[in-house]
Amino acid sequence: MARTAHPSSPFQDALVTVFGGGGFIGNYAVQGLLSRGARVRIASRNPQSGFALKPLANLGQLQFAHCDITREDSLRAALHGATHVVNLVGAFGGNLTQLMGEAPGAMAGIAKENNARAFVHLSAIGPDAGSSAEYARAKALGEQRVTEAFPEATILRPSIVFGKDDSFINMFAELIEMLPVLPVFGPEARLQLVHVDDVAEAIATALEHPAQHGGHIYELGGPEQLSMMEINQRIAAAQGRKRRFIAMPDGLSGVFASLPGTPMSKDQWTLLQPGSVVSGTTRTFDDLGITPRPLGLFLDKWMVRYRKFGRFGLSNLRSKEREGASRS
Repeated sequence: MARTAHPSSPFQDALVTVFGGGGFIGNYAVQGLLSRGARVRIASRNPQSGFALKPLANLGQLQFAHCDITREDSLRAALHGATHVVNLVGAFGGNLTQLMGEAPGAMAGIAKENNARAFVHLSAIGPDAGSSAEYARAKALGEQRVTEAFPEATILRPSIVFGKDDSFINMFAELIEMLPVLPVFGPEARLQLVHVDDVAEAIATALEHPAQHGGHIYELGGPEQLSMMEINQRIAAAQGRKRRFIAMPDGLSGVFASLPGTPMSKDQWTLLQPGSVVSGTTRTFDDLGITPRPLGLFLDKWMVRYRKFGRFGLSNLRSKEREGASRS
C-alpha cells in the first residue's frame, strides 16, 4: 500500500514525472516511488499500460498523461509542475536517434527551465557514438543531450534487466520448455544481469539525493557474470529439463540476426557480442548503498510455471534422481 511522504522526505510536496512509467522497468520504479510517498505522473504514448498500478496509490497520488516524446508541446504538458523527472524510454524499433537520443535532451531542457530538483536518465551499459548499432549510438547521444541540458542529472547504465515478467529470461524459458535442442548465440558473451527491483531502488535513491548522486554515471550490474550458455543451462536446470545446447558460430549468428522475423535483431546481436558487464571506471551499486541480488535467488520459483507438472515437476524429478543414486 502506498503511503504519504513524511514532512522531512525529499518527496514531500513533490511530483515525479516518469516517462515510460508503464513499461517493464517503469512498473517497478513507480511502485518504489509510490511506496516512498511520492506523487507520480506516468507519461506515456499508452498511459493505460500503467493502470494496473492504480490500486497501489493513495487518492490523488498517481496521474496519467498521454505523451508523444517527439513533440515539445507534449513534453511540456507532461512536465508541467514536475519537481523530479525520470526517463525510462527505450526501444529497439522506430527512430532510435529521436526516441533515445534527442527526446531525452528535450525532456532535460524543459525540466531545467522548470527548476526541477532532480533528473534521472536510464541509459545502458556500453553506449558508443561510434558503434555500428543504432541502439548504442542513440544511447550515447541521449546521455550527451541530457548532461548538456541538465548537468546535475544522474545517468544510470544497467546491464540486461531481469524480473519475473521480463522479456529476456522468459523468452529463453519458453524456448527451453518447447525444444529439446537449442542454438545459443554468443555462448561466451558475459552478462551481469541485474534485478529490476534493484534498478528501481537505484532510481528512487538517485531522485531522493540529487546533491549526492547528481552529475554522476552509475553502471548497474548484478553480483555475478554469466555467459549466455550458462544462463540457458541454469534456466533448463530450474525447469527440471534436460536440453542440448549448441554453441553457434559468430558468422552464422550474424546471418541469422540479419533475417526478418527472427527473435534477435542485428542491433541486439551487435550489442551481445562484447557482453554487458560493468567497466570498473564509473560508480556502481556500492556507491548507491544497494546490494544487488543474483538470478539464482529467484530462478527456481519463476520457472515453476514452465515445468512439466508445474510445482510438482521438479520435486518428482529430484526424488527419482535420489532413488537412482541410492540404488547405485
